[in-house]
Amino acid sequence: QVQLVESGGGLVQPGGSLRLSCAISGSRLSISAMGWYRQAPGKQRELVAGIFSGGAIKYGDSVKGRFTISRDSGKSTLYLQMNSLEPEDTAVYYCSVTRGNMNDWGQGTQVTVSS
Repeated sequence: QVQLVESGGGLVQPGGSLRLSCAISGSRLSISAMGWYRQAPGKQRELVAGIFSGGAIKYGDSVKGRFTISRDSGKSTLYLQMNSLEPEDTAVYYCSVTRGNMNDWGQGTQVTVSS
């Protein structure tokens, strides 16, 4: 079992930055992929950024060039650096990891971009 706890969300003005963190505890050795997803009101949950098998990194089209995903070597913390934030980035951001055919999710952290 894996526990995920996100932090770092909040209210920021357009053009600002935030850094999200996801603390990961439990059976980390079996993790094969890690990522950040987001869900805005009335919209489906979407991939923001992910680190997949072999270290491959993928970003959602809307965040390329603005967001950066990273993790520590022990897979105990996942980060998302978000720059040049736009009102359209407003959503609940979730951390997720994949273990075999299972996905674990955190409870999410709210990010609001507004002036």
